[in-house]
Amino acid sequence: MLLSGPSGSGKSLVAARSGLPVLRLDDFYKEGDDPTLPLVEGSSDIDWDHPESWDADVAVEAIARLCATGSTPVPVYDISLSARTGEETLHIGRTPLFIAEGIFAAEIVERCRELGLLADALCLSRGPATTFRRRFLRDLKEGRKSVPFLLRRGWRLMRAERSIVARQVSLGAHPCDRDEALGRLAAAAAGRQVRQRTAA
Repeated sequence: MLLSGPSGSGKSLVAARSGLPVLRLDDFYKEGDDPTLPLVEGSSDIDWDHPESWDADVAVEAIARLCATGSTPVPVYDISLSARTGEETLHIGRTPLFIAEGIFAAEIVERCRELGLLADALCLSRGPATTFRRRFLRDLKEGRKSVPFLLRRGWRLMRAERSIVARQVSLGAHPCDRDEALGRLAAAAAGRQVRQRTAA
């Protein structure tokens, strides 16, 4: 299950409430000294909301490995440092379904579908003002970046939220709110369990 949506839309909360294993796709960000990182137009700020700030190839490899073996190494990423600080192994056992969540999840919908790995793809949307408030309070609490950076980024993302959602939907993610997302996740999990028992 790919779970996308604008930063601050509640992806992590929905993933946690689902009870399913979770792969955090934000851990596949590039490091701050990577020369391929994109910049915000007309600024010296790194554009961490651009897909090129993220390593899609490694993320897809991790998803494929989880589907095939039930475990995969994943980077430990510190957003405040813009750096990978280590590596850990994610184990999901024999569960028939897991969630891969992050702001760039929709970018890999087609690749996961072509590989036969995709159960569903969702895009959470809470509305620009709500998302701005949740994102800013979260990032401030976690000390992710400086306050001026967070305000510039928050204002930019609030103005762009509708186009962000439209892009993710165009890439194959179904737009929904929190309750619908939880319902679809529960239905998909139940369907996979039934198929797994039938196959056994």
